Amino acid sequence: MSYMSRAWRAAAPRRLPAPWRSPFSSSASGPTAKKSVPYQRTLQEEGAGSGEPSRPPPASAQVVVVGGGSLGCQTTYHLAKMGVSGVVLLDRDRLTSGTTWHTAGLLWQLRPSDVEVELLAHTRDVVSRDLPAETGLHTGWVENGGLFIASNKQRLDEYKRLMSLGKVYGVESHVLSPAQTKDLYPLMNVDDLYGTLYVPKDGTMDPAGTCSTLARAATARGATIIENCPVTGIQVRTDDFGVKRVHAVETAHGTIQTPCVVNCAGVWARALGRLAGVHVPLVGMHHAYVVTERIEGIQNMPNVRDHDASVYLRLQGDALSVGGYESNPIFWEEVSEKFAFGLFDLDWDVFMQHIEGAVNRVPVLEKTGIKSTVCGPESFTADHKPLMGEAPEVRGFFLGCGFNSAGMMLGGGCGRELAHWIIHGRPEKDMYGYDIRQVTCYVALSLPSRRFHHSLTDNNRWIRERSHESYAKNYSVVFPHDEPLAGRNVRKDPLHEELLRQGCVFQERHGWERPGWFSPGGAAPVLDYDYYGAYGRQRHRDYTYNRLLGDEYTFDFPPHHHIIKNECLTCRNALALFDMSYFGKFYLVGPEATKAADWLFSADVSKAPGSTVYTCMLNQQGGVESDLTVSRISPGAPGSPLAPAFEGDGYYLAIGGAVAQHNWSHITTVLQDMKFQCKLLDCSEELGMMSIQGPLSRVVLQEVLDTDLSNEAFPFSTHKITTAAGCQVRAMRLSFVGEMGWELHVPRADCVKVYRAVMEAGARHGIANAGYRAIDSLSIEKGYRHWHADLRPDDTPLEAGLAFTCKLKSSIPFLGREAVEAQKAKGIFRRLVCFTTEEKVPMFGLEAVWRDGKVVGHIRRADFGFAIDKTIAYGYIRDPAGGPVSLDFVKSGSYELERMGVTFPARAHTKSPFDPDNKRVKGFY
Repeated sequence: MSYMSRAWRAAAPRRLPAPWRSPFSSSASGPTAKKSVPYQRTLQEEGAGSGEPSRPPPASAQVVVVGGGSLGCQTTYHLAKMGVSGVVLLDRDRLTSGTTWHTAGLLWQLRPSDVEVELLAHTRDVVSRDLPAETGLHTGWVENGGLFIASNKQRLDEYKRLMSLGKVYGVESHVLSPAQTKDLYPLMNVDDLYGTLYVPKDGTMDPAGTCSTLARAATARGATIIENCPVTGIQVRTDDFGVKRVHAVETAHGTIQTPCVVNCAGVWARALGRLAGVHVPLVGMHHAYVVTERIEGIQNMPNVRDHDASVYLRLQGDALSVGGYESNPIFWEEVSEKFAFGLFDLDWDVFMQHIEGAVNRVPVLEKTGIKSTVCGPESFTADHKPLMGEAPEVRGFFLGCGFNSAGMMLGGGCGRELAHWIIHGRPEKDMYGYDIRQVTCYVALSLPSRRFHHSLTDNNRWIRERSHESYAKNYSVVFPHDEPLAGRNVRKDPLHEELLRQGCVFQERHGWERPGWFSPGGAAPVLDYDYYGAYGRQRHRDYTYNRLLGDEYTFDFPPHHHIIKNECLTCRNALALFDMSYFGKFYLVGPEATKAADWLFSADVSKAPGSTVYTCMLNQQGGVESDLTVSRISPGAPGSPLAPAFEGDGYYLAIGGAVAQHNWSHITTVLQDMKFQCKLLDCSEELGMMSIQGPLSRVVLQEVLDTDLSNEAFPFSTHKITTAAGCQVRAMRLSFVGEMGWELHVPRADCVKVYRAVMEAGARHGIANAGYRAIDSLSIEKGYRHWHADLRPDDTPLEAGLAFTCKLKSSIPFLGREAVEAQKAKGIFRRLVCFTTEEKVPMFGLEAVWRDGKVVGHIRRADFGFAIDKTIAYGYIRDPAGGPVSLDFVKSGSYELERMGVTFPARAHTKSPFDPDNKRVKGFY
């Protein structure tokens, strides 16, 4: 028998003696336990994968799901449950044979994301309630509770944030003292604890029991499941409009014609994607846990996550499974197509870092034997989020993979959303963070992915670095203003070096380096990734950027709060320059551009050239897919990024850079589906963008721009091409911060020259650089929405207070109009509300909203407003009685915001608390 204490002591050398490294040895001299999963039942059978398919594949199917793990089975089940006939699930071996069969199967209900809390709740409902009711079978669900360990104040603060969010969704949780924790878990060492979070209804799932029950329920509803049927090819055809679409799936035993394929192949998803010409940006890694011998007194104990020790303890009957996330995971470099029900030899050098934390937390483990080791493959992604949705390269090819070892617990929720996506063209919930088409990636001339740019997904170094960091930081505290250190400096705008020298502390958004705030301490460059010292690499010393980032690791105001305040107040009282060059800048041009614009945009944008309109784009359900500005333009010179040549009509679209690719994908998909005769051109890299905002902006820019900037000559929400410092620019009178100001859209080569001219002219007026931390504060103070914060695809314009963006008084049809009109007639049952608190307390979102003693919603977005000197928060609220949420309902309640378990009196506003009459943006001070 091997003991954890011996394993720990023996791990001190870099390489363990050979006997310790053998997973099959029964010697008592070290951790030599056998490789074996701790489940009484798996779906592995003799000769699995070597014979004929379990049944012949059909000639055709409505949907073919590839991969019989958690996601494949959940997606198949939900498709069948939603009434889709002709669903086929293919697995190259047996169900669960890839990565699912060895998973730990933990389910924690609370995460720092409202959408993920909802997804997890559905998974729990499926395995604990729905499947047993439908099939009469037990899925293996065990509700033993979950316990999160906090060894410091910051960690406990994070747990308190989760507790407050849980109240919104009815998830029971309790913050426990060390003594209370000891009472609950007598075997635990609590001497070094700050506190814990106990969630009584967390639990564990059995992979074989869950997937076999899902398969039974799906086949009962008409789905077909075929094992031992590997996919050998995906037939893709190009339609008359040049769009690639799925045509058929080729298997070793026949071809299935289908318009829809769902890639749920886990680690093997990249190989399956290549068969269709689809890039799947994930990597395979070894992920491990060990199973102990019997432990007296461990029965019925909750599962434990000790995040600070990066270790989890899963109850396994009368034993524990011990695993975690290490800083030096092993990449699976060559993914084998024949790997089924397989495990790797456990590398004790890598795994031993978890033993110290486990023994410290549960000291009895020091004398406990290791019965077996489980080290199997898992797929991980660059941002630690799954890859879901329709692939940008091929219509009808959907992804449901890259679940970062969370496929079991997210499987039910994500399987339902993926099924809804396939049937209705979009998910029911806000799945923006998971959508492969958010992954900012261009692949040749095909559609861009919405999450990663081609400079990222085609960059193996970037994928490897970011996937490593996401894995290594999986248990780190999720702070509101954290930034990655891996994969940086990929996309730099033309002002990057200029601003870096002036102390710019950059943020990373979809590969772009954008200004966050400006440090008076000088340059803080982002250095090459050092893998946190793993793999024998030297960690950076005296790393200024990392030190400044460390100051952000707080749920209080950061040390540079006053610097951001100065940037904001300089904008309010004088003027500031914001580098917004990372914005997406698209042209919609062609014979049917106006027809397309009328359909795409909720506002009426078909005005005269020179006009600029703030508008939304909606989905069929009336949800907001984007908010952006659309400017009508006249044809220009061939090759000009400022004014391209075109026939027909033209529109210039300016969109926040973090969501630019989401917009590109949405627009392109609509153009394809509606077959509009027009083109979408991307000039994001060719143009820079500076926004000069504040009461003195007109005085300064009048010295730089060769045009009259008076209200009469250049009114708000208009644009024109003019000259600045001898360079041609497009000037737009717009504001995202609630001040008079202009945006200058400048050819890349001229950006530095124009920037210096503005800064020189503004020097005697007190101009200052300002970053996006200031924009966040200024914009929330003015009541401007941030897409994917207080405005998402599951929010409508009526709910978000943006009814003015909808051309409902006209007869012009637009995408989502019928849904908006129906909601208007029925009533609004949730509404976005602005709150302020008198107490200057930092809030970041996820705080619970209480009205008259009842929870009515949670905060989506919060910041501090320096001009009004108050905390400002926006959140959607409902009437607990189920009635519509009118403005009278909003005004009549007494409100409190719960932050980390503490409530603060709040005031609800029906208008912006700053400049509610919009005088400042129009130049009236």
